[in-house]
Amino acid sequence: MADLPDPEAARRALDAAFVISLEQRESEVTARADVVLPVAAMTQRAGTFVDWEGRGRSFAAALPTPSALPDARVLAVLAAAMHADLGFTDSDGARTALRRLGTVDGARRTVDAPVPVNLPEPGPGEALLATWRQLLDLGRAQDGEPNLAATARPPVARLSAATAAEIGAADGEPVSVSTERGTVTLPLAVTAMPDRVVWLPRNSPGSTVATTLGSGTGAVVRIGVER
Repeated sequence: MADLPDPEAARRALDAAFVISLEQRESEVTARADVVLPVAAMTQRAGTFVDWEGRGRSFAAALPTPSALPDARVLAVLAAAMHADLGFTDSDGARTALRRLGTVDGARRTVDAPVPVNLPEPGPGEALLATWRQLLDLGRAQDGEPNLAATARPPVARLSAATAAEIGAADGEPVSVSTERGTVTLPLAVTAMPDRVVWLPRNSPGSTVATTLGSGTGAVVRIGVER
């Protein structure tokens, strides 16, 4: 849920819908779902990854588990219950169906040149927010792995030396980053970076940016020292 631009809006949407959730472990979606169906983990099923060039790379199940149903099988069973036929019941069948669709061979559309956008100018006590996820954070795949989590980088807020001096913050002091929705407070790490920009880890302990701030990269936020 934390990966979505507005987790609160997503929660309201789930609460208002009939939800069938395909899960490997309990989550916020599980708690809101009307039907929860367990599916096979990645190592238990065959499938296809798409590389950065857009090329499909198929793989077989590393640990075949007959009792673990892959997503494609579960979707086929759901479709059959609704009197629909997807035309496949497993990953190989889904891959074949995609191949039958073929590729687009029509005329390519021209894309207009991007229109420059003027970024807002943060004033004193403000900064543009920059954020992305750390490799180890509060991701769901790390649930139940406290030893792995202990190797994660400590969450910090990053400011340039000039911006830190502007708000009277010293390296290591708690710095607050606020919007109308909430506040994230983390130790400051003075970093060589553009002035009046603040960086936060997107989904780490003490720094759940989308949920707490309701903002993302490029938003103007308030910054200050917590004393």
